[in-house]
Amino acid sequence: MKWKTKDGGWSPYLAGALVGLLAIASVYATTQWMGKSNYLGASTTFVRAAGLLERTVVPDRVAANEYFTKEKVRVDWQFTLVLGIFLGALVSSTMDKSYKLESVPPIWENRFGPSIGKRAVAAFLGGIVAMVGARMADGCPSGHGLSGMMQLSVSSFVALAMFFSIGVLVATLVYGRRSL
Repeated sequence: MKWKTKDGGWSPYLAGALVGLLAIASVYATTQWMGKSNYLGASTTFVRAAGLLERTVVPDRVAANEYFTKEKVRVDWQFTLVLGIFLGALVSSTMDKSYKLESVPPIWENRFGPSIGKRAVAAFLGGIVAMVGARMADGCPSGHGLSGMMQLSVSSFVALAMFFSIGVLVATLVYGRRSL
């Protein structure tokens, strides 16, 4: 098995196997230490981070918020997992020399031009749509794709099929069809 791709990146088979082991380890560790199984996911962490920020400004509003009563505003193991994803990606891309700062990715520039502002607004609005969708689906693609599939959850199969279908549709609409 090749551990690296032609461009020097990680093999998707190795990365997938490592993520699978991480998912199993997270269930085992949280069951042992917390008394209940917790699965991989990221979208709740971003909502909690927003709650942490909001709590510094209007703590009464956060305390009275029904969602934050259910999903406690705290830094927990999933919060550190999301930080670890960022740091791991940074270390990995630095090690394989693929790290680069781009204000406007080439594929975006080819389609929409070099405007940093336009790209920032689109990324911000896309993030909002993605987060609203993740909350409506009661989880993000990583949560449904890794944890839900690991549990053979029918709702996760449906949610993941929708995430990918809509993603392909939107990418086709935004970037157009590529000639092969």
